[in-house]
Amino acid sequence: MKKLLLSLAFLGFTAIAAHAQSANSDGGKFSIGVDAGLPVGDAHKISNFAIGGSLKYDHPIADQLFLTGSAGYTRFLYKKEIKDFFGKSGAGFIPVKAGVKYYFDDAFFAEGQLGAVFGTESGAGTAFAYSPGVGYSFAGGLEAGVRYEAWSKNGTTSQVALRVAFRF
Repeated sequence: MKKLLLSLAFLGFTAIAAHAQSANSDGGKFSIGVDAGLPVGDAHKISNFAIGGSLKYDHPIADQLFLTGSAGYTRFLYKKEIKDFFGKSGAGFIPVKAGVKYYFDDAFFAEGQLGAVFGTESGAGTAFAYSPGVGYSFAGGLEAGVRYEAWSKNGTTSQVALRVAFRF
């Protein structure tokens, strides 16, 4: 089921990108980035740090308003006592989200995304994901953003994360 959903998400992002490039060559933008997070709430009890990477596509739908789609990988690194108990360094997750991004001027933006996160460990399942955030797009293609991201399923796993990305 996970592979089917990830395949559908990938095909959807590819279709949007192909349409955007054929309809408007300077319209949409891809970005690839590194994500680093500080777990908050209950997640902080088992982890002090999360690290990952993501691919995002921004498709223009109005002046300064973009439809976004993203997918990536995040690994919550366990604290020492949890690592010793489970015998592994952390737990991996694949978030797949869509949302909107609004630029207040040429560089400063706010965005919100909704989606699903798939646990990579056996029996981890799927959770609902949401993430509001703000960021800044620098000249030359660099972008930085801060977001609160939460995953809800029988409780909430959350983090405050920084994404530094290159847009192309």
